[in-house]
Amino acid sequence: METGLDSGQQLWFRCKPAIKSGPTGPLFFIGRNVHEPLQSAGDGRATRMVEQNSQDQEDRIVVESGVAARVAAIIEPAIVDLGYRLVRVRVTSQNGCTVQIMAELPDGTMTVEGCEAVSQAVSPALDVDDPIQAAYHLEVSSPGIDRPLVRPGDFARWAGHLTKIETSEPFAGRKRFRGILRGASGTDALLSRDDAKSDEERDVAIPMRLIGEARLVLTDALVTESLRRGKSGLPPEMPPADEIAQPVPGRGKSLGPRDPKARKPGKGAKGPVKNTQEEE
Repeated sequence: METGLDSGQQLWFRCKPAIKSGPTGPLFFIGRNVHEPLQSAGDGRATRMVEQNSQDQEDRIVVESGVAARVAAIIEPAIVDLGYRLVRVRVTSQNGCTVQIMAELPDGTMTVEGCEAVSQAVSPALDVDDPIQAAYHLEVSSPGIDRPLVRPGDFARWAGHLTKIETSEPFAGRKRFRGILRGASGTDALLSRDDAKSDEERDVAIPMRLIGEARLVLTDALVTESLRRGKSGLPPEMPPADEIAQPVPGRGKSLGPRDPKARKPGKGAKGPVKNTQEEE
């Protein structure tokens, strides 16, 4: 097994070698009882009682399909029993076949110990139900800084940060949106587009039922905010409008809606520089 922290500040826990699909006889799993409270080193924030945390569970609006959906249905009860929340499941062809699971505590935090506990809880469930007819690697990770947004509460929690949203069908004449997340209103995600043309609406309310994928864009402001939160579990603070509307020094893309009165570059000036940290 391996644990680590990647360049995107995403915790991960990987089991290896590959787990073989389908037990040939009775399954015996020796490890932590998933119904016991989980104790972590440090401040004890990972201590969770199932009854207390059931009210913290919020249904996801962005869900999987196909094999990933079957995996999610199998593992989510075990994750909830530990007091964590499932964020996303992906089944990829990496290293032959890899099952990637993202999970977090209700306050949005995650530790390496938490990744390990989730891995130990879901492994026997996957072995019994056997949704993947092949050998596979199992990876459990935190959502990372440029995290996906999958619950209504995520859109409120991360208001004020640059976000990309893709809808399952055209909305307002398009399927891809980018801009500053302004929270949620009822069943809609509110976004101030930073790429809107003069004849387009800058502020849009996107029905959450149409959202196929939504994720934060890695920016200096997001990294700073994530570091500020640290292990405190504090909710993010929305940056002042005059801060998020200005480009990052040395970069050509803004962190928010562009000011239409801003001076355009003169002749010979170079255009916007692509931010290589962003995920297309």
